[in-house]
Amino acid sequence: MKNYPTPHINATPTDFAKTVLMPGDPLRAKFIAETFLENARLINSVRGINGYTGTYKGVPVSVMASGMGMPSMAIYSYELYNFFDVDNIIRIGSAGSINNDIKVRDLVIGMGACTNSNFAAQYGLGGTFAPICSYNLLKTCTDTAEQLGLAVKVGNLYSSDTFYDDSGATANWGKLGVMAVEMEAAALYMNAARANKNALAICTISDHILTGEATSAEERQNTFTDMMRLALETAVKL
Repeated sequence: MKNYPTPHINATPTDFAKTVLMPGDPLRAKFIAETFLENARLINSVRGINGYTGTYKGVPVSVMASGMGMPSMAIYSYELYNFFDVDNIIRIGSAGSINNDIKVRDLVIGMGACTNSNFAAQYGLGGTFAPICSYNLLKTCTDTAEQLGLAVKVGNLYSSDTFYDDSGATANWGKLGVMAVEMEAAALYMNAARANKNALAICTISDHILTGEATSAEERQNTFTDMMRLALETAVKL
């Protein structure tokens, strides 16, 4: 029995490129497709999760939203890797700095992704799994950032299950050098590891947990555009 369409993606493997960019927001996926891709076509809209495939500099690239949080990212990335023959997923999203050395509007790349999630329990490991990105994607991305003249910081992210953290413990992760908090990378990295596929998270610092600083709508748009361009330039080199 075929595994597609799924309850979440009404498409076939031929509809997707081998590399998929995944912002959290469906409208941002639409913006990327309309702004950067040539001949972009809508390939999925189930539950309002817009997915598009087009070309960037002649290379097929897809972009589809992941939704918010690890459960949502886990569903979409699992299906893309295992049912739709996608090889590479690059998350492009926002994050909140929890490190005094990481400033608002900085671009950060998750070499690893700590988490408070119990997502890894499904694997029955009897220990703690350390979710990490794919080295080839990381190296390609950092090399590309240098070529584009974009400053990036590489290190650990913290993937939290809670956006509103009642314990106030989020900032403690910064004491161990963790750069920023977001909500999807750890699940993406674990799904990629299990499927023997590739994953990378590139995030823009949109606010600072320690100082309360935040970007305006216009500033977020400009910074997000740099992140999108970095991800697209990386994608065409894979």
